[in-house]
Amino acid sequence: MINIIEILKAILFGIVEGITEWLPISSTGHMILLNEFVTLDVSPEFWEMFLVVIQLGAILAVVILFWNKIFPFRFHEKPVIQKDIFVLWFKILVACIPAAVIGLAFDDVLDALFYNPWCVSIALIVFGIAFIVIENRNRNMKPKIRELNQITYQTALMIGVFQLLAAVFPGTSRSGATIVGALMIGVSRTVAAEFTFFLAIPVMLGASLLKIVKFGFNFTGEEAVILLVGMAVAFIVSVIVIRFLMGYIKKHDFKVFGWYRIVLGAAVLLYFALAG
Repeated sequence: MINIIEILKAILFGIVEGITEWLPISSTGHMILLNEFVTLDVSPEFWEMFLVVIQLGAILAVVILFWNKIFPFRFHEKPVIQKDIFVLWFKILVACIPAAVIGLAFDDVLDALFYNPWCVSIALIVFGIAFIVIENRNRNMKPKIRELNQITYQTALMIGVFQLLAAVFPGTSRSGATIVGALMIGVSRTVAAEFTFFLAIPVMLGASLLKIVKFGFNFTGEEAVILLVGMAVAFIVSVIVIRFLMGYIKKHDFKVFGWYRIVLGAAVLLYFALAG
């Protein structure tokens, strides 16, 4: 018998994942905080896997919303291959290299060292400050890169190095790290956000497959339902949030997210200090 309370909890986690995965405010930080108040009645092994694999729903939202920008084949009167999209994917794969190498080699070690409320809180605050500082610095500067096709392999690799920070330090926010890095090297907000979304596809697929293989495929019926519900809700919410963010950054900067991160990081620090 599937517990309806656990399904409602999975819906809540899906909502939080869908909101925080794409806004540069750290899905990990929010999941850790939410887990203090709403805990799924599952094994620690399933919970660790659930936190990562729920992101597959969020990935599907990117695939659907940006299909024309990421799918290189067109089928009209005759099949057409768009070479510029293939080139974009090669650049995305180059950007994935730093995090993939470190993640595969040190995944368990990094989780043991840094996956705790204190490190997450510090990462939230540090990158919150970085957003504010960089946006203030860029206030009167025109971005050098305003189109996706202007991103070079060198630029992609540099963005990938920033993504590595998110792989090492939970709470940094994968989208936050890559957007901060992109803004620092002269990429426009819109292009930085889009490249971050596309970069998430192979990164999240790889991370999810790694966690599923480690967990195994022997799900109970209730575990399978919890995971599928969380992913479905994360997908629906992600569609809404991505559309909101792309509209928002056309008229606004990222500083509001920087301030939010600082406040959240301070709140998490205070909560666990008092709880301890």
